[in-house]
Amino acid sequence: MNMTAKLDATGREAFAAYVADDTTQQTIIPIVEGLGWNSEMVFSGGIASAVRALGAMPCPEFLIVDLSGSTDPRADMQALADVAEEGTLVLAIGDVNDVTLYRDLIHAGVFDYLVKPLTGELLQQAILSAQDALVAAEDGPEQHEDLGTKQIVCVGVRGGLGTSAIATNLAWLLAEHKKEPTAILDLDLYFGTSAMQFDLEPGRGLSDALDNPNRVDGLFLERAVVKPHERLSILAAEAPVGALREPVDGALEQLVTALGENYTNVVVDVPRQMLGDHADVLLAATDIVLVTDFSLAAARDCIRMLAHIKQQAPRADVYVVADKVGMVPNEVEEKDFENSIEHAVDVKIPFDPKSAMAAAQKGTVVAEDQPTGKLASAYKELLHAIHADDADADKQKSWLDKLLKK
Repeated sequence: MNMTAKLDATGREAFAAYVADDTTQQTIIPIVEGLGWNSEMVFSGGIASAVRALGAMPCPEFLIVDLSGSTDPRADMQALADVAEEGTLVLAIGDVNDVTLYRDLIHAGVFDYLVKPLTGELLQQAILSAQDALVAAEDGPEQHEDLGTKQIVCVGVRGGLGTSAIATNLAWLLAEHKKEPTAILDLDLYFGTSAMQFDLEPGRGLSDALDNPNRVDGLFLERAVVKPHERLSILAAEAPVGALREPVDGALEQLVTALGENYTNVVVDVPRQMLGDHADVLLAATDIVLVTDFSLAAARDCIRMLAHIKQQAPRADVYVVADKVGMVPNEVEEKDFENSIEHAVDVKIPFDPKSAMAAAQKGTVVAEDQPTGKLASAYKELLHAIHADDADADKQKSWLDKLLKK
Protein backbone atom coordinates (compact mmCIF):
# COMPACT_ATOMS: atom_id res chain seq x y z
CA MET A 1 0.00 0.00 0.00
CA ASN A 2 1.29 3.47 -0.91
CA MET A 3 0.73 5.56 2.20
CA THR A 4 1.77 8.75 0.42
CA ALA A 5 -0.98 8.49 -2.16
CA LYS A 6 -3.81 10.96 -1.66
CA LEU A 7 -6.56 8.46 -2.46
CA ASP A 8 -6.67 4.69 -2.38
CA ALA A 9 -8.30 2.48 -5.00
CA THR A 10 -11.76 3.03 -3.45
CA GLY A 11 -11.45 6.81 -3.50
CA ARG A 12 -10.77 7.10 0.21
CA GLU A 13 -8.28 9.63 1.51
CA ALA A 14 -5.16 8.11 3.02
CA PHE A 15 -5.36 10.43 6.02
CA ALA A 16 -7.42 13.02 7.89
CA ALA A 17 -7.09 14.74 11.26
CA TYR A 18 -9.65 16.66 13.32
CA VAL A 19 -7.94 18.68 16.04
CA ALA A 20 -9.31 20.97 18.71
CA ASP A 21 -6.69 23.73 18.94
CA ASP A 22 -4.21 25.71 16.86
CA THR A 23 -1.17 24.43 18.76
CA THR A 24 -1.95 20.82 17.87
CA GLN A 25 -2.68 21.83 14.29
CA GLN A 26 0.69 23.60 14.01
CA THR A 27 2.40 20.51 15.46
CA ILE A 28 0.81 18.03 13.12
CA ILE A 29 0.98 19.86 9.78
CA PRO A 30 4.79 19.69 9.31
CA ILE A 31 4.73 15.96 10.14
CA VAL A 32 1.92 15.33 7.66
CA GLU A 33 3.70 17.25 4.92
CA GLY A 34 6.92 15.37 5.61
CA LEU A 35 5.06 12.09 5.03
CA GLY A 36 3.70 13.36 1.73
CA TRP A 37 0.11 13.52 2.96
CA ASN A 38 -2.32 16.30 2.16
CA SER A 39 -2.06 18.94 4.92
CA GLU A 40 -5.44 20.31 3.82
CA MET A 41 -6.90 17.20 5.45
CA VAL A 42 -6.06 18.62 8.89
CA PHE A 43 -9.32 20.15 10.11
CA SER A 44 -10.31 22.03 13.24
CA GLY A 45 -13.17 21.09 15.53
CA GLY A 46 -12.08 17.84 17.18
CA ILE A 47 -14.10 14.65 17.31
CA ALA A 48 -17.47 16.38 16.99
CA SER A 49 -16.42 17.75 13.62
CA ALA A 50 -15.07 14.34 12.63
CA VAL A 51 -18.41 12.66 13.31
CA ARG A 52 -20.31 15.31 11.34
CA ALA A 53 -17.92 15.27 8.39
CA LEU A 54 -17.50 11.52 8.10
CA GLY A 55 -21.23 11.02 8.05
CA ALA A 56 -21.23 12.66 4.64
CA MET A 57 -17.91 11.54 3.09
CA PRO A 58 -15.80 8.37 2.75
CA CYS A 59 -13.75 7.72 5.89
CA PRO A 60 -9.96 7.85 5.40
CA GLU A 61 -7.70 4.88 6.03
CA PHE A 62 -5.91 6.64 8.88
CA LEU A 63 -7.74 9.04 11.16
CA ILE A 64 -6.48 11.28 13.97
CA VAL A 65 -9.23 12.59 16.26
CA ASP A 66 -8.92 15.03 19.14
CA LEU A 67 -11.00 14.26 22.24
CA SER A 68 -10.08 17.48 24.04
CA GLY A 69 -13.13 19.13 25.59
CA SER A 70 -15.33 16.08 25.15
CA THR A 71 -17.69 15.54 28.08
CA ASP A 72 -18.12 11.86 27.22
CA PRO A 73 -15.17 10.55 25.13
CA ARG A 74 -16.49 6.99 25.05
CA ALA A 75 -19.87 8.08 23.65
CA ASP A 76 -18.15 10.31 21.10
CA MET A 77 -15.93 7.42 19.97
CA GLN A 78 -19.05 5.24 19.65
CA ALA A 79 -20.57 7.90 17.41
CA LEU A 80 -17.38 7.88 15.35
CA ALA A 81 -17.55 4.09 15.04
CA ASP A 82 -21.09 4.41 13.67
CA VAL A 83 -19.90 6.53 10.72
CA ALA A 84 -16.44 5.03 10.15
CA GLU A 85 -15.73 2.48 7.45
CA GLU A 86 -14.07 -0.87 7.96
CA GLY A 87 -10.31 -0.68 7.66
CA THR A 88 -9.93 2.71 9.34
CA LEU A 89 -7.14 2.97 11.89
CA VAL A 90 -7.70 5.56 14.62
CA LEU A 91 -5.13 7.51 16.63
CA ALA A 92 -6.77 9.48 19.45
CA ILE A 93 -5.34 12.51 21.23
CA GLY A 94 -6.73 14.39 24.19
CA ASP A 95 -6.16 16.41 27.32
CA VAL A 96 -7.35 13.86 29.90
CA ASN A 97 -4.54 11.82 31.46
CA ASP A 98 -6.69 8.99 32.77
CA VAL A 99 -5.57 5.36 32.73
CA THR A 100 -9.15 4.05 32.65
CA LEU A 101 -9.93 6.08 29.54
CA TYR A 102 -6.63 4.97 27.97
CA ARG A 103 -7.42 1.33 28.74
CA ASP A 104 -10.97 1.56 27.38
CA LEU A 105 -9.81 3.13 24.13
CA ILE A 106 -6.91 0.71 23.58
CA HIS A 107 -8.95 -2.37 24.47
CA ALA A 108 -11.73 -1.15 22.18
CA GLY A 109 -9.43 -1.01 19.17
CA VAL A 110 -8.03 2.52 19.00
CA PHE A 111 -4.40 2.25 17.90
CA ASP A 112 -3.05 4.66 20.52
CA TYR A 113 -4.10 7.52 22.78
CA LEU A 114 -1.69 10.44 23.26
CA VAL A 115 -2.09 12.99 26.04
CA LYS A 116 -1.39 16.67 25.42
CA PRO A 117 0.83 18.61 25.36
CA LEU A 118 2.17 16.84 22.28
CA THR A 119 5.69 17.06 20.98
CA GLY A 120 6.42 16.69 17.32
CA GLU A 121 8.70 13.74 18.03
CA LEU A 122 6.07 11.84 20.03
CA LEU A 123 3.35 12.49 17.48
CA GLN A 124 5.56 11.51 14.55
CA GLN A 125 6.58 8.28 16.27
CA ALA A 126 2.93 7.39 16.88
CA ILE A 127 1.99 8.16 13.25
CA LEU A 128 4.86 6.08 11.89
CA SER A 129 3.88 3.17 14.15
CA ALA A 130 0.30 3.46 12.92
CA GLN A 131 1.58 3.59 9.33
CA ASP A 132 3.47 0.34 9.91
CA ALA A 133 0.29 -1.22 11.34
CA LEU A 134 -1.69 -0.25 8.25
CA VAL A 135 0.95 -1.75 5.96
CA ALA A 136 0.99 -4.94 8.04
CA ALA A 137 -2.80 -5.16 7.84
CA GLU A 138 -2.64 -4.74 4.05
CA ASP A 139 0.07 -7.38 3.66
CA GLY A 140 -1.34 -9.97 6.03
CA PRO A 141 -4.78 -9.13 7.39
CA GLU A 142 -5.81 -12.65 8.29
CA GLN A 143 -2.72 -13.22 10.40
CA HIS A 144 -3.19 -9.85 12.09
CA GLU A 145 -6.79 -10.62 13.04
CA ASP A 146 -6.00 -14.05 14.39
CA LEU A 147 -3.56 -12.82 17.02
CA GLY A 148 -5.27 -13.06 20.41
CA THR A 149 -2.90 -11.96 23.13
CA LYS A 150 -2.59 -14.06 26.27
CA GLN A 151 -1.57 -11.91 29.22
CA ILE A 152 -0.63 -14.40 31.91
CA VAL A 153 0.13 -13.14 35.41
CA CYS A 154 2.07 -15.50 37.70
CA VAL A 155 2.08 -14.74 41.43
CA GLY A 156 2.98 -16.82 44.46
CA VAL A 157 1.12 -16.65 47.75
CA ARG A 158 4.52 -16.52 49.45
CA GLY A 159 8.18 -16.40 48.50
CA GLY A 160 10.30 -19.42 47.65
CA LEU A 161 7.59 -21.43 45.95
CA GLY A 162 9.18 -21.37 42.49
CA THR A 163 6.85 -18.86 40.83
CA SER A 164 9.64 -17.45 38.66
CA ALA A 165 10.59 -20.93 37.46
CA ILE A 166 6.98 -21.56 36.50
CA ALA A 167 6.81 -18.25 34.62
CA THR A 168 10.03 -18.84 32.66
CA ASN A 169 9.24 -22.46 31.80
CA LEU A 170 5.73 -21.54 30.72
CA ALA A 171 7.06 -18.71 28.55
CA TRP A 172 9.69 -20.98 26.99
CA LEU A 173 7.02 -23.57 26.13
CA LEU A 174 4.83 -20.89 24.54
CA ALA A 175 7.74 -19.75 22.42
CA GLU A 176 9.07 -23.20 21.50
CA HIS A 177 6.01 -25.48 21.38
CA LYS A 178 3.28 -22.99 20.47
CA LYS A 179 5.69 -21.17 18.12
CA GLU A 180 4.32 -17.83 19.34
CA PRO A 181 6.19 -14.57 20.07
CA THR A 182 6.30 -14.39 23.85
CA ALA A 183 7.57 -11.86 26.38
CA ILE A 184 8.43 -12.26 30.05
CA LEU A 185 7.91 -9.17 32.18
CA ASP A 186 9.77 -9.65 35.47
CA LEU A 187 8.46 -7.09 37.96
CA ASP A 188 10.83 -8.05 40.76
CA LEU A 189 12.88 -4.98 39.92
CA TYR A 190 15.72 -5.66 42.36
CA PHE A 191 15.90 -9.45 42.76
CA GLY A 192 14.27 -10.90 39.64
CA THR A 193 15.71 -14.10 38.17
CA SER A 194 13.97 -14.44 34.78
CA ALA A 195 17.04 -13.40 32.79
CA MET A 196 19.43 -15.19 35.14
CA GLN A 197 17.68 -18.51 34.52
CA PHE A 198 18.85 -18.24 30.91
CA ASP A 199 22.34 -17.10 31.95
CA LEU A 200 21.65 -13.58 30.70
CA GLU A 201 21.90 -10.09 32.14
CA PRO A 202 18.69 -8.06 31.82
CA GLY A 203 18.54 -4.98 29.64
CA ARG A 204 18.25 -1.43 30.98
CA GLY A 205 14.87 -0.44 29.60
CA LEU A 206 12.38 -1.59 32.24
CA SER A 207 12.70 1.49 34.45
CA ASP A 208 12.19 3.74 31.41
CA ALA A 209 9.18 1.66 30.39
CA LEU A 210 7.60 2.08 33.83
CA ASP A 211 8.19 5.84 33.74
CA ASN A 212 6.83 6.20 30.19
CA PRO A 213 4.63 3.17 29.34
CA ASN A 214 2.94 5.04 26.48
CA ARG A 215 6.26 5.10 24.61
CA VAL A 216 6.73 1.34 24.64
CA ASP A 217 6.59 0.14 21.04
CA GLY A 218 8.39 -2.37 18.86
CA LEU A 219 11.46 -0.18 18.42
CA PHE A 220 11.74 0.47 22.15
CA LEU A 221 11.43 -3.23 22.95
CA GLU A 222 14.15 -4.18 20.49
CA ARG A 223 16.58 -2.17 22.61
CA ALA A 224 15.15 -3.01 26.02
CA VAL A 225 14.74 -6.81 25.97
CA VAL A 226 17.14 -9.72 26.02
CA LYS A 227 16.38 -12.82 23.94
CA PRO A 228 17.27 -16.36 25.01
CA HIS A 229 15.18 -17.70 22.11
CA GLU A 230 14.22 -16.26 18.73
CA ARG A 231 10.59 -16.04 19.86
CA LEU A 232 11.19 -15.27 23.56
CA SER A 233 12.05 -11.84 24.96
CA ILE A 234 12.67 -10.82 28.58
CA LEU A 235 12.04 -7.35 29.98
CA ALA A 236 13.61 -7.25 33.42
CA ALA A 237 15.92 -5.30 35.71
CA GLU A 238 18.59 -5.82 38.35
CA ALA A 239 18.50 -2.30 39.75
CA PRO A 240 20.50 -1.25 42.82
CA VAL A 241 18.27 -1.71 45.84
CA GLY A 242 16.17 1.40 46.38
CA ALA A 243 17.31 3.08 43.16
CA LEU A 244 13.98 3.07 41.32
CA ARG A 245 10.92 5.20 41.80
CA GLU A 246 7.55 3.59 42.42
CA PRO A 247 5.66 3.05 39.15
CA VAL A 248 3.05 5.73 38.55
CA ASP A 249 -0.61 4.76 38.85
CA GLY A 250 -1.69 2.71 35.87
CA ALA A 251 1.83 2.28 34.52
CA LEU A 252 1.94 -1.49 35.01
CA GLU A 253 -1.33 -2.09 33.21
CA GLN A 254 -0.28 0.18 30.36
CA LEU A 255 3.04 -1.63 30.10
CA VAL A 256 1.41 -5.07 30.00
CA THR A 257 -1.05 -3.79 27.39
CA ALA A 258 1.77 -2.30 25.31
CA LEU A 259 3.66 -5.60 25.42
CA GLY A 260 0.50 -7.33 24.27
CA GLU A 261 0.53 -5.20 21.14
CA ASN A 262 3.94 -6.63 20.21
CA TYR A 263 3.75 -10.23 21.46
CA THR A 264 1.18 -12.99 21.22
CA ASN A 265 1.84 -13.96 24.86
CA VAL A 266 2.96 -11.85 27.79
CA VAL A 267 3.96 -13.73 30.96
CA VAL A 268 4.17 -11.39 33.96
CA ASP A 269 6.13 -12.51 37.03
CA VAL A 270 4.71 -10.42 39.89
CA PRO A 271 6.02 -10.34 43.48
CA ARG A 272 3.00 -10.77 45.74
CA GLN A 273 3.76 -7.62 47.76
CA MET A 274 3.38 -5.52 44.61
CA LEU A 275 -0.31 -6.36 44.31
CA GLY A 276 -1.20 -4.34 47.39
CA ASP A 277 -0.20 -1.00 45.87
CA HIS A 278 -0.32 -1.92 42.17
CA ALA A 279 -3.44 -3.97 41.60
CA ASP A 280 -3.56 -2.50 38.08
CA VAL A 281 -1.13 -5.19 36.95
CA LEU A 282 -4.09 -7.61 37.15
CA LEU A 283 -6.47 -5.52 35.07
CA ALA A 284 -5.10 -6.58 31.69
CA ALA A 285 -4.71 -10.25 32.65
CA THR A 286 -6.46 -12.93 30.64
CA ASP A 287 -5.07 -15.72 32.85
CA ILE A 288 -3.71 -15.71 36.40
CA VAL A 289 -1.51 -18.49 37.78
CA LEU A 290 -1.65 -18.55 41.59
CA VAL A 291 1.23 -20.59 42.99
CA THR A 292 0.90 -22.23 46.40
CA ASP A 293 1.89 -25.14 48.59
CA PHE A 294 -0.26 -27.19 50.98
CA SER A 295 0.58 -25.22 54.14
CA LEU A 296 -1.91 -23.62 56.48
CA ALA A 297 -0.54 -20.15 55.79
CA ALA A 298 -0.82 -20.75 52.04
CA ALA A 299 -4.45 -21.80 52.40
CA ARG A 300 -5.18 -18.56 54.26
CA ASP A 301 -3.38 -16.46 51.67
CA CYS A 302 -4.94 -18.28 48.71
CA ILE A 303 -8.35 -17.33 50.05
CA ARG A 304 -7.29 -13.69 50.34
CA MET A 305 -5.60 -13.62 46.94
CA LEU A 306 -8.54 -15.27 45.16
CA ALA A 307 -10.88 -12.66 46.66
CA HIS A 308 -8.55 -9.89 45.51
CA ILE A 309 -8.33 -11.36 42.00
CA LYS A 310 -12.11 -11.71 41.78
CA GLN A 311 -12.46 -8.02 42.58
CA GLN A 312 -9.66 -6.73 40.34
CA ALA A 313 -9.80 -9.15 37.40
CA PRO A 314 -13.20 -10.88 37.41
CA ARG A 315 -12.91 -11.99 33.76
CA ALA A 316 -9.49 -13.62 34.06
CA ASP A 317 -9.19 -17.40 34.19
CA VAL A 318 -7.48 -18.45 37.44
CA TYR A 319 -5.30 -21.56 37.82
CA VAL A 320 -4.15 -22.71 41.26
CA VAL A 321 -0.79 -24.47 40.96
CA ALA A 322 0.79 -26.41 43.83
CA ASP A 323 4.57 -26.33 43.46
CA LYS A 324 7.36 -28.40 45.02
CA VAL A 325 4.87 -31.10 45.92
CA GLY A 326 6.53 -33.79 48.03
CA MET A 327 9.31 -31.56 49.41
CA VAL A 328 7.71 -31.66 52.87
CA PRO A 329 4.61 -33.39 54.25
CA ASN A 330 1.41 -31.47 53.58
CA GLU A 331 0.19 -29.42 56.51
CA VAL A 332 -3.29 -29.48 54.93
CA GLU A 333 -4.61 -32.44 52.99
CA GLU A 334 -5.24 -31.66 49.33
CA LYS A 335 -9.01 -32.19 49.51
CA ASP A 336 -9.30 -30.06 52.65
CA PHE A 337 -7.12 -27.42 51.02
CA GLU A 338 -9.38 -27.26 47.95
CA ASN A 339 -12.49 -27.09 50.13
CA SER A 340 -11.06 -24.25 52.19
CA ILE A 341 -10.06 -22.10 49.21
CA GLU A 342 -13.17 -23.12 47.21
CA HIS A 343 -11.05 -23.77 44.13
CA ALA A 344 -9.53 -26.93 42.67
CA VAL A 345 -5.77 -27.36 42.48
CA ASP A 346 -5.39 -27.37 38.70
CA VAL A 347 -1.76 -28.54 38.42
CA LYS A 348 0.69 -30.15 40.84
CA ILE A 349 4.38 -29.67 40.13
CA PRO A 350 6.66 -32.21 41.84
CA PHE A 351 9.72 -31.35 43.89
CA ASP A 352 12.68 -32.32 41.72
CA PRO A 353 15.81 -30.44 42.81
CA LYS A 354 18.17 -32.55 40.67
CA SER A 355 16.43 -31.59 37.43
CA ALA A 356 16.25 -27.94 38.46
CA MET A 357 19.95 -27.92 39.38
CA ALA A 358 21.00 -29.60 36.14
CA ALA A 359 19.10 -27.02 34.07
CA ALA A 360 20.51 -24.13 36.12
CA GLN A 361 24.07 -25.34 35.57
CA LYS A 362 23.45 -25.27 31.80
CA GLY A 363 21.92 -21.79 31.91
CA THR A 364 18.48 -22.83 30.73
CA VAL A 365 15.09 -23.97 32.00
CA VAL A 366 13.93 -27.50 32.80
CA ALA A 367 11.40 -27.55 29.96
CA GLU A 368 14.27 -27.19 27.49
CA ASP A 369 16.92 -29.23 29.30
CA GLN A 370 14.78 -32.24 30.21
CA PRO A 371 11.65 -32.04 28.06
CA THR A 372 10.41 -35.54 28.95
CA GLY A 373 11.03 -35.32 32.71
CA LYS A 374 8.48 -35.02 35.50
CA LEU A 375 8.96 -31.28 35.95
CA ALA A 376 8.66 -30.49 32.25
CA SER A 377 5.54 -32.64 32.02
CA ALA A 378 3.94 -30.66 34.84
CA TYR A 379 4.81 -27.35 33.14
CA LYS A 380 3.29 -28.68 29.90
CA GLU A 381 0.15 -29.63 31.81
CA LEU A 382 -0.18 -26.02 32.92
CA LEU A 383 0.36 -24.84 29.34
CA HIS A 384 -2.38 -27.14 28.09
CA ALA A 385 -4.74 -26.01 30.86
CA ILE A 386 -4.30 -22.37 29.90
CA HIS A 387 -4.81 -23.06 26.19
CA ALA A 388 -7.43 -25.81 26.52
CA ASP A 389 -10.42 -23.69 25.65
CA ASP A 390 -8.82 -21.33 23.13
CA ALA A 391 -10.54 -22.94 20.16
CA ASP A 392 -13.97 -22.54 21.78
CA ALA A 393 -13.42 -19.10 23.30
CA ASP A 394 -16.04 -16.62 22.20
CA LYS A 395 -14.22 -13.34 22.33
CA GLN A 396 -16.57 -10.43 22.92
CA LYS A 397 -16.41 -7.92 20.10
CA SER A 398 -15.63 -4.41 21.27
CA TRP A 399 -17.69 -1.44 20.19
CA LEU A 400 -14.85 -0.24 17.95
CA ASP A 401 -13.94 -3.58 16.37
CA LYS A 402 -15.07 -2.48 12.96
CA LEU A 403 -12.43 0.24 12.91
CA LEU A 404 -9.73 -2.42 12.66
CA LYS A 405 -11.43 -5.01 10.47
CA LYS A 406 -10.07 -5.57 6.98
